[in-house]
This record gives sequence, structure tokens and C-alpha cells, in this order.
Amino acid sequence: MSNEGIARRGLCLVLAAAPGAGKTSVSRALLGTEPDLSLSVSATTRPPRPSEQEGVHYFFKTPEAFDAMAARGEFLEHARFLGRAYGTPRAPVEAALAAGKDVLFDIEWQGHRQMKAAMPEDVVGIFLLPPSLPDLEARLRGRGQDSEVEIARRMAAAREEITHWDEFDHVVVNRDFEATVAQVRSILHAARSERRRQPGMSDFIARLLAV
Repeated sequence: MSNEGIARRGLCLVLAAAPGAGKTSVSRALLGTEPDLSLSVSATTRPPRPSEQEGVHYFFKTPEAFDAMAARGEFLEHARFLGRAYGTPRAPVEAALAAGKDVLFDIEWQGHRQMKAAMPEDVVGIFLLPPSLPDLEARLRGRGQDSEVEIARRMAAAREEITHWDEFDHVVVNRDFEATVAQVRSILHAARSERRRQPGMSDFIARLLAV
């Protein structure tokens, strides 16, 4: 008797990091190899980049529309980062978890804190650290997209972000990309098998013992 078909509650996998520490790349690698994991689409007040599509990468909102959604309680979490607002629509996440689907979140520490407060049993938090701050700055410069002012602002934000490392369940130093992805994947798989995530296990055990 296999464990396929056992009712399971989904989980929220929150991946946070200092700017440039690699969370976007790690997120993409996970999504490419984990078919049962989907990316939460956030709302934001920042303008779209040329390659980004509405409803696929973000829901792009004006500051006024974003604030109205927040006032109506439509966000599971929302925060401001580098002068821009980001938020996670509540309804799609709650529906996914109830259906046994896992959702990946690429958010900052403020959002993680709010999600842990709102859904303490459903959130698995992972914080990615760079090997060093000089390495982090080199990664930011290697993008070739930001001005000196923007790089300085991101480095200051990184220092602040890193001070919140101890609020997360797991901490991973991103020295080697493949090893980091493997470690994050192992955390996801372990969380899926937790007893509290499998409300259908009692029925499975009853059938197992009845054979």
C-alpha cells in the first residue's frame, strides 16, 4: 500500500535573502524541478520590467490601488522595501493550501514575519545568506543594471535584512548554487512529510492495519 492519495495540507515555503544573495535563481531552480510547487504572485507598486507580464510575474498596482487592497484586508502580508510596496493576495494562497498544494514565496523578512503570525502552522521559512558582504557586492555589480547609488542602497538594505536571519526556521549560506538548491529542496521534502501536514494519514493507517 503506497502513500499516494493521502490527503495533505499544503505549505507556504518562504525564501528570503539579502538583495543579490540568489533567492530568485534558487526559486527558479525549485520551480523547474518541483511540479507540485507553484510561485505566489505578489502585487507591487514598482513598475514592470520589460520582460515581466501582468498576473504572471506580479500584479502591478498604483500606490492608491495597493493601499485600498490593504485596507480591505485582501493581503496575507504586505511590506515596503526600497520605497516600493509588495503584498500577497490572501484568497489564492488559502485555496491552494486547502487543496494540498505548496506555494513558494519570494518575499522579505517583514512579509515572513506577518505570514508566521497569520499562519504559524503553514509557513516554512528559509533565509539565504551570502558567503560575505564583498561577495554580495560583487554579485550586485555583476548584474550591470544598477547605478552606484542603487548599489549602495541595496547594500545598506542587505545589512538590515541579514539582521533578521534568526526569525527563520532554516538558514542556508549560498556558497555553491547547486548545493544550495539541493539543501532547500531537502527542507521542502522534509516539511511535506511532517505528521501535522498529513490529515489523511489517520485513514491511511486504519486501512493499513485492516489488511
